[in-house]
Amino acid sequence: MGITKYSYNMFKLSIITINYNNLGGLMSTITSVQNQTWQGFEYIVIDGGSNDGSKEYLLRHNQYIDYWVSEPDKGIYNAMNKGIKEAKGTYLLFLNSGDHFFNEKVLELNHAVLIQNDLICFNLQMVRNGISKIAKSPANPCFSDLYTTSLPHPATFIKRELFNKVGLYDENLRIVSDWKFFLLALFKFNSSYLKVEQTLSTFYLDGVSTLEDNSHERKLVLNQYFNKFISDYECLIESRKCVNSNRFKMLQEIERTVFGKKIVSLFFRTYVVMFSKKRLRDVLVSKKSL
Repeated sequence: MGITKYSYNMFKLSIITINYNNLGGLMSTITSVQNQTWQGFEYIVIDGGSNDGSKEYLLRHNQYIDYWVSEPDKGIYNAMNKGIKEAKGTYLLFLNSGDHFFNEKVLELNHAVLIQNDLICFNLQMVRNGISKIAKSPANPCFSDLYTTSLPHPATFIKRELFNKVGLYDENLRIVSDWKFFLLALFKFNSSYLKVEQTLSTFYLDGVSTLEDNSHERKLVLNQYFNKFISDYECLIESRKCVNSNRFKMLQEIERTVFGKKIVSLFFRTYVVMFSKKRLRDVLVSKKSL
């Protein structure tokens, strides 16, 4: 049984934090949420029965949390689904233990966009070994954007009702269930999307989803839902690699002039003739050896 602070029927936003034996990360996340200058949200913490002092910390900071529970769960996505079921907000944001907001005013400056779209995506600051970079989210995501990457989970507001349409996070997947949710929401259910050119959150590249190979789980999802398209798409990817190569770009630049076109045409004609003669010789040699 969780501990509930308020009993409001509706919030504009629900922020959900999951935690397991990461007291330092939990403290950082809760402090970041607590310090936001706009507080028109409910805050939910789902702890997996930690034994490192996290539960005691939650008890001491109960006044800052609208609902929390500390009990064993069945993994990351089971914990997230618990939070979704408790959430009353129109939009949900997953800010997991260790993640934090980019600055104290980011919600105050951007909560006005939480109006209509199913997915509202911001940029994400990513930190590895003390070095940070801003990961830019796509303005108009296409299938190729999510084929190998994903939308930034800690920087994407998700409309609560979208989980009723797409379904909760797949608890059979250990690492990529949020990616699967975004993939299906955009390309199966045609969910609406808005990109906001601001940085929302900070994410540290030391979690399960960044340290472990997720290619097997991704292939399972792609084959289950998009099997008819995968082979064609992989051929398209190879073609794109060729088109985007420096050699091809250089060839395009050469062909911008009439003289360049003639040079390229002469080169390829010469190559074809030489290749044809070699091919003919190879055929004749092979026949003689028979």
